[in-house]
Amino acid sequence: MKTRSRNRNYFTGAAGVALLALALSACSSGQVAPSAATDSAGPKSGALQIVYLQKQGDQQYFVDEANGAKAEAKKLGDVTVTAVNLGTDANKAISELDSAIARKVDGIIMVAPDQAIGPQVIEKAKAAGIPLMASDDGLKAADGTAAPFVGFDGTAMGNSVGEEAAKLYAAAGWAAADTRILAVGKADLSVCVQRLDGAKSSFGAKVAAAPTIVPIGTDNSVTDALNKAGGVITANQGVKHWVVWGCNDESETGVVTALQNAGVAPADILGVGLGAYLTCKDWKAGQVTGNKAALYISGNDVGSSAVKVMVEAIRAGGALPAQTIAATHMVDATNWESEGVVCT
Repeated sequence: MKTRSRNRNYFTGAAGVALLALALSACSSGQVAPSAATDSAGPKSGALQIVYLQKQGDQQYFVDEANGAKAEAKKLGDVTVTAVNLGTDANKAISELDSAIARKVDGIIMVAPDQAIGPQVIEKAKAAGIPLMASDDGLKAADGTAAPFVGFDGTAMGNSVGEEAAKLYAAAGWAAADTRILAVGKADLSVCVQRLDGAKSSFGAKVAAAPTIVPIGTDNSVTDALNKAGGVITANQGVKHWVVWGCNDESETGVVTALQNAGVAPADILGVGLGAYLTCKDWKAGQVTGNKAALYISGNDVGSSAVKVMVEAIRAGGALPAQTIAATHMVDATNWESEGVVCT
C-alpha cells in the first residue's frame, strides 16, 4: 500500500451480495418513480454536485476522507464535492441534509453523528429523489433496510486488532492476574460494537486465560479517552500491565497517553490502534511508546471510493452497490512509512 493508486485497488463491491439501492421517488420532471429497491431517477450528464456530510469532520481520518473525495471529483471531472463538518450534532446533520436537498444536489454521502437518525435521513432523501450513501457508519430505514454503504468491515477490523494484541501479549509473557485490557469506544455506535467485539473474540481465541476486559465508553475523541481513563487507572492501582484497543486511533492513543501520564512505563503497555494516523506520530518522532501497532485504514480512499461509486451510479441512472468494502492491514514502528501511512 505504498501509493494511493494501490490503496484504491483494495475497494471492491461485496461479492455475492445482491445490489441494494436507495428507494427514490419521482422527480418533478414527471418521470415514473424508481422502485423502492433499485434504481435512481435516470442517467445524468453535465455538472454534478455531491455533498459529503461528516461527523467529527476535524478528526484527521475524516479530513483525509474529504480530501480523497475532492481529489476523486477532480479526477472524474465536472463533479464538485462539498464537505460539511457536522461535529457530533445530529440536529445539524438533519438541517444540513435539508439544505442539501433544497439546493437540489445530485447525491448525498453521510457519516451520521447518530445512527438513530437513519430512518429520517433515508426518508428525506427518498422523498427528494436524491441518492444517499452511508459512509463509515451504516444507516437503516424504518423497515430495517440498509442504505448503500462504503467503509470497512467492523468485525474483521476488530478481529485483526485482537489477533495482533494476542500476539504481543504472548510475546510479553504477562500473567492475566496482573493485567487488564482496556476496550475503548462509543458504546452505542454499531461499528464500535463490531470492532470491540471482534477484538475481544479473536484475542480470546488466541489466549487461553485472558485478562479481565474493562470497557471505557467515550465519544471517540482523544480528549474524552484521556479523561475517562483516569478513573479506571485509579481504580486499578494493583495492575502492572495494560493491553489497550479501541474503536479508533483517538480512543486507543488517548488511553495510552493517560496511562503514560499516570507513570506506567511504555514497556508495560500494549496499545494496538485502529487507523494508524495518530499512533504513527510516536513512531515518526522516534519515541518509546505504549502504542505498539495499529490497523491501517485510509480515510482518503474511503472518500475517493464513495464519490467514484456515487458518480458512476448517477451517470448510469442505476443502483448504488449495497456495500463497498476497504481492506486493511497491520503496521508498526518498523514499517508504517513504507506501507504508505501518512502521518500528519
